Amino acid sequence: MLIKKRNLQTGYGARITIRCNNRKFKLQRPKCREVFLYCLKQAIDKYKFKLYAVCIMSNHIHYLIEPIQPDDLPKILHLLNWYTAMCFNRMLNEEAGGRGSE
Repeated sequence: MLIKKRNLQTGYGARITIRCNNRKFKLQRPKCREVFLYCLKQAIDKYKFKLYAVCIMSNHIHYLIEPIQPDDLPKILHLLNWYTAMCFNRMLNEEAGGRGSE
């Protein structure tokens, strides 16, 4: 599948949808939602982007954001996706007693 490169410009927002790995319903858990919101705060503090809206569903998230620099968008999404995946995997692995996650 070929993903078309975004043509972002300064001063414009981007609508983003991110799904959980394998479309699992990890975001139904209150702890996972708290971790996600913490990670989102860290990303905002680091990249200073405008967050106009966020909608957390059970297995995906919608964002409406405006990065200060258009080139920051991939960095923002990488930080959010990588950091939340690391936290979710660690947290869910601990809940399973170290036997692996869902």
